[in-house]
Amino acid sequence: MMPSPPNLPHWNLDQVVAGLRQQRERWREARHRSLDSGGREFPVREQVAAIMTSLCGALFPMRLGPPELRQETEDYYVGHTLDTALNALYAQVVLELSYTARQQGQPEDTVVPRATAIVNAFASYLPKARELLDSDVEAAFHGDPAARSVDEVLLCYPGVIAVIYHRLAHQLYKLDVPLLARIIAELSHSATGIDIHPGATIGSRFFIDHGTGVVIGETAVIGERVRLYQQVTLGAKRFAANEDGSLIKGQPRHPIVEDDVVIYAGATILGRVTIGKGSSIGGNVWLTRSVPPGSNITQAQSEQHAVTAPVAAGF
Repeated sequence: MMPSPPNLPHWNLDQVVAGLRQQRERWREARHRSLDSGGREFPVREQVAAIMTSLCGALFPMRLGPPELRQETEDYYVGHTLDTALNALYAQVVLELSYTARQQGQPEDTVVPRATAIVNAFASYLPKARELLDSDVEAAFHGDPAARSVDEVLLCYPGVIAVIYHRLAHQLYKLDVPLLARIIAELSHSATGIDIHPGATIGSRFFIDHGTGVVIGETAVIGERVRLYQQVTLGAKRFAANEDGSLIKGQPRHPIVEDDVVIYAGATILGRVTIGKGSSIGGNVWLTRSVPPGSNITQAQSEQHAVTAPVAAGF
């Protein structure tokens, strides 16, 4: 006969649950949120992840689709997958738009038509996304001597996966569902170690080699045929603030990188500076100034400029 288990402690759960409820209510009241809004208010990260897996499969069915797929059934698979994914995306868009309407005191009767228009526009963008992504895959293949095929690039390179996610997240960002876009960006960040804000504008034939630690800020603008290596940061130098000390949102504060630029590992470029067309920025360079087209900036040159240039106030 098995001995009876000892009496387990109860952890004072009634008190803990009540304390958590009180804290939730204080949080919601401070932000003027309804305490009886019903179910989930926000897009669901796990569902967004499933949508992205389906969209990747629909964009590249014979590489990122199901292993049993055959070319003669590609269109059926793509159509069925998109129908499911876009309906699921519509539900997430409705959640975000409803939440935003409640927060801003707007009427919610516009949510459904707006969500429908957003998902229609996103669906129409997918052929263009595939065209851009084909150029990115080709850039990775031609830009890396270790790459043996475009298929290897698509299946194995974290930089390519990050760009796939970014192309889709950026479109949703432009369609004014920034929370959904940011969730997609963070799913990619978690999987690849590459942090691209969905607001960043990136031209075609973009290649991130190796990729770990790359950071690209919200207002960065990147031209055509740009190549970045690991640990590159395109960040902000300083943040403008209101009189009360709160940060001013949305102002251009990240670099502009023109066409045909290469930025090597560990380089940090800060502020609304312009890296001129065809420039090469060496490894570990710290750069807070614009450089003209065709520049070749090394760490030694960057350090020399820092010593001789006047010191700017703030950071």
